[in-house]
Amino acid sequence: MYLSDLNINQKAEIYEINCDDILKNRFYSFGITNGTKVELTAKSLAKKTLEIKINNYKVALRSSEAANIRVKYAS
Repeated sequence: MYLSDLNINQKAEIYEINCDDILKNRFYSFGITNGTKVELTAKSLAKKTLEIKINNYKVALRSSEAANIRVKYAS
């Protein structure tokens, strides 16, 4: 499953990031790394933008970017 597939208020853990180094470095600057627990907090009406909560802050990502991040449900 990918980060873009989550429903609002679902929590998951990142286990794989598949993208080029430029985007991967951008993700790392936001704290998006393997093993990080995230929660999807909002989606835009067109579902083109996602808002995720990481630790105590929120990050907005394009759906196309979130489709590069594989997650598994967190307990």
